[in-house]
Amino acid sequence: MARRALPVVKQLIGRSSFDPHPLLGLGSRSVTYMPRPGDGSPRAVTLIPGDGIGVLTTGAVEQVMRAMHAPVYFEKYEVHGDMKTAPPEVIESIRKNKVCLKGGLRTPVGGGVNSLNVQLRKELDLYASLVHCFNLPGLPTRHDNVDIVVVRENTEGEYAGLEHEVVPGVVESLKVITKFCSERIAKYAFEYAYLNNRKKVTAVHKANIMKLADGLFLESCREVAKKYPSIAYNEIIVDNCCMQLVSKPDQFDVMVTPNLYGNLVANTAAGIVGGTGVMPGGNVGADHAVFEQGASAGNVGNEKILLQKRANPLALLLSSAMMLRHLQFPSFADRLETAVKTVILEGNYRTKDIGGTSTTQEVVDAVIAALD
Repeated sequence: MARRALPVVKQLIGRSSFDPHPLLGLGSRSVTYMPRPGDGSPRAVTLIPGDGIGVLTTGAVEQVMRAMHAPVYFEKYEVHGDMKTAPPEVIESIRKNKVCLKGGLRTPVGGGVNSLNVQLRKELDLYASLVHCFNLPGLPTRHDNVDIVVVRENTEGEYAGLEHEVVPGVVESLKVITKFCSERIAKYAFEYAYLNNRKKVTAVHKANIMKLADGLFLESCREVAKKYPSIAYNEIIVDNCCMQLVSKPDQFDVMVTPNLYGNLVANTAAGIVGGTGVMPGGNVGADHAVFEQGASAGNVGNEKILLQKRANPLALLLSSAMMLRHLQFPSFADRLETAVKTVILEGNYRTKDIGGTSTTQEVVDAVIAALD
């Protein structure tokens, strides 16, 4: 009797990693996805490998997409962070395809060249940045039950780029906050929460000091919050927010922030659940979307990682799963996400940043082997 029951027990244990109710099958899709005629046609995606390790991580995505026979094909363009502007043909490709996958672009520090990342967001009006920070089974972290989505305003604030030297030795940098941009990022955050069954939105601010600028941001968030009575709303000062993130991160659900604060909060949240190498993200506007590694790719210019070919491709692979859902290819997104999570759970192939010694290619091969 015990021998007969063993295969059933193994099956239930195997399913329980992804299914909270294995006997009912609640963790798996049971009602089919019905596409519209023509939805299976391959979609063109603009691909920007970028600088440094971006070549390795975008190459990893290309390999996995081929192995899955995913209905996408890439239009690849060379863009580098030391360029003054993005080539017009790249912008035109993104406008045509509506979707782009991007590796990291190295942003020079100090004077000279402006950030191409910021230029792309402004040119395409990618006003919302979304970074999803969550615990991954098999990857030990200090905190459990973390599942945070950071929604960041992407086009104004301190990133407006309005700086000038008043007199020698005195530089003035303008922080621009508008009601229009504040309202639309608040609307996006609440709409995201509503569509994804999220329970709370937290606005991050420094209105105790910047009473007009951040005060306008909060006023806009409060107005939008009234339209979503089923979603809880609260506010937190950014310095307290960072302290709370590293001490009790499970209190946060969806966070909506102005531009600079969102960058800091997203990277902090990513750091407590595994680091930038495993956190997905993207930027979206009314017409276009650019998917990339969720938190700052601080190692994009790390020559040692590039030469040893040990860059972590998992963040960009998970971002690619987000992209596939955005393109309405849900089963391909599920397969890719499950394969990545399986590799992390098994723990046999990991790059150095998450406690292993594997190369990028070894991790890619493991993900391909884990595809269902």
